[in-house]
Amino acid sequence: MSGPGAGGSPTGWPEGWPAAQLDALLEAALAEDVGSGDVTTAACVDRGLRARAVLLAKQRGLVAGLPVFARVFGLLAPQVSWRPLGGDGMEITAPPVRLGELAGPAAVLLSGERVALNLLQHLSGVASLTRAAVDLAAGRAEILDTRKTTPGLRWLERYAVRVGGGVNHRFGLDDGVLIKDNHVAAAGGVGAAVRRARAMAPRGLRLEVECRTLAEVDEALEAGAEIILLDNMSSDLLTASVARIGGRARTEASGGVTLANLASEGASWGMPEARARQVIEEVVERVPEAVLGAARSVPGL
Repeated sequence: MSGPGAGGSPTGWPEGWPAAQLDALLEAALAEDVGSGDVTTAACVDRGLRARAVLLAKQRGLVAGLPVFARVFGLLAPQVSWRPLGGDGMEITAPPVRLGELAGPAAVLLSGERVALNLLQHLSGVASLTRAAVDLAAGRAEILDTRKTTPGLRWLERYAVRVGGGVNHRFGLDDGVLIKDNHVAAAGGVGAAVRRARAMAPRGLRLEVECRTLAEVDEALEAGAEIILLDNMSSDLLTASVARIGGRARTEASGGVTLANLASEGASWGMPEARARQVIEEVVERVPEAVLGAARSVPGL
């Protein structure tokens, strides 16, 4: 078997991944970085030199994006071989840890390493921070992502959220109704916005509305909202809103949710019954510093 997650040439993608979309993304990233050619490598590295590169996890965290890392080199040169020593979802507790080895033309390894590492580091950061939030929630809440993703990287960042134990929210504007404060203002109120969306939105789409006060929560309930997004509320108001809803709608919290208050105040927010679990959004907006690194490609093969 060959592929990014197996030994051999790092060509192709795992089953179910949008191959054409992701290849186009990586090709654009390589074009941005390499441009018309890696002039430093061309000047310093003999064309026929072969080398081996070792991928090391240098900090504690959760690994996500190894198929992406390997595929970068597969696009540059099919003769590059990849030997994985770990996989996505692997928890690094005692670094450094070897995650895999590349072997092939030294010039290709040098030219591709930055794009490959940037993506692997970023996705591992998303997965690691998501896991930290999931651990702090301790089963009292799910951790959801948002549309506040890096343009072009949404599919990969949502994948990293899942690796970290989080849950994906709507992918885009066309697969869920989410009425926000500007929609409410334009429609003339929470109740009016919910009723209009229910009448006009395509059948089968979940209907969610953002509320900032108890009065808006009451409007949303009266209009029959399925999901109520409690936005930028204090801990006390969040607790009161969940109690007011009383399981009549699913609840989510967004804005102002941090790892710190998830740990210190999350238990006091009050959870609905299992069929209406509270969901905490936006914890994964800020990605920590890179948790991975790689040894430089060195001659030797």
